[in-house]
Amino acid sequence: MLYYLFEYLDKHFDIPGAGMFQYVSFRSGLAVLTALFIALFFGKKIINYLRREQLGETVRDLGLQGQNEKAGTPTMGGIIIILATVIPTLLFAKLDNIYVIILLVSTLWLGAIGFLDDYIKVFRKHKEGLAGRFKILGQAGLGIFVGAMIYFSPDVTIKHQVNVNEGQTVGTHIVKFGDEEKSLDTTLPFLKNNEFNYGELLFWMDNSGKIKYEWIVFLLAVVFIITAVSNGANLADGIDGLAAGSSVIIVAALSLFAFVSGNIIFADYLNIVFIPRSEEVVVFCTAFIGGLIGFLWYNTYPAQVFMGDTGSLTIGGLIAVIAIIVRKELMLPVLCGIFLAESVSVMLQVSYFKYTKRKYGEGRRIFLMSPLHHHYQKQGLHESKIVNRMMIVGFILAVVTVITLKMR
Repeated sequence: MLYYLFEYLDKHFDIPGAGMFQYVSFRSGLAVLTALFIALFFGKKIINYLRREQLGETVRDLGLQGQNEKAGTPTMGGIIIILATVIPTLLFAKLDNIYVIILLVSTLWLGAIGFLDDYIKVFRKHKEGLAGRFKILGQAGLGIFVGAMIYFSPDVTIKHQVNVNEGQTVGTHIVKFGDEEKSLDTTLPFLKNNEFNYGELLFWMDNSGKIKYEWIVFLLAVVFIITAVSNGANLADGIDGLAAGSSVIIVAALSLFAFVSGNIIFADYLNIVFIPRSEEVVVFCTAFIGGLIGFLWYNTYPAQVFMGDTGSLTIGGLIAVIAIIVRKELMLPVLCGIFLAESVSVMLQVSYFKYTKRKYGEGRRIFLMSPLHHHYQKQGLHESKIVNRMMIVGFILAVVTVITLKMR
């Protein structure tokens, strides 16, 4: 909203400094500072309110050291992250931007699913919360919405690079971008021009068939990606600071991708598709980062508040949506390696237990406990050390993901 106010003031009254709001970098800086202020100042008030209302976490006895001390810690703290992300975005982003609209709707959509799950756990005293099939249904619904908006909205376009020969000297050429076009091309390292189209998965069809049905493949991919990353973040939210800390690194990398994809100069240098109007995603990302860091102030060991599913489902789903918008979703297995490891550890543990129980009459385990962070706790590592080491691994994975932009 402030963007439009200062645009008006700059245009009609020529107020000094009003033109600064035209720059994404300036508005992104304001967004992260505002988000930090909201999370730090109002976060404390929200935590005190949750504590007064006795909206505490019910801890299951898993035999972990220090676990019982966490009983009664306020939960549903994901509200802090949501408020600290949405308010600065409303203030500093262009609200008519298609990508900002998608991200705001996604935030509220996922926040509602998580809040309902926490509400059932806390107020209805139902430990399992919202039934899994309803969570999946809600996430799938968001995936269909996001996929449909990206595929059908005329404002979602990309520009491909075009080589233009210059002069008679062999090998001398300039590069420019073509016209805006609708395309499902996305970034995948190690391929020519780092581009991959979902229609290529329909390899048994001719070109007309691929063009006709590629949107179905894209929608299914979007639904799967949002569901997988959202649930991966949910599983990582098992020890103090892990989900929030890891997400800061992931979102920072995605904000870099959004910046270079929305800047024609950097898109040209990196030889990636140029996505017009995607620079506004940076404003959302920086607000998101500010909210996560502010929440982390209260969520580091020993945690004063837990994010609950209100936070974990939201941050995981938003990471997926941002990656889809900037056409980097196929790089998420590396970038979100921590979330992937947590999810895979659970799937392996459950599958192996069921297999051995069926074969030997007694279930056996691969890990001492899953998700993976509980395995390390069982080995005697303090949760702060586990979180710090996983964040270091997450930083390495983020750097690797960024480096792959130049690998083709």
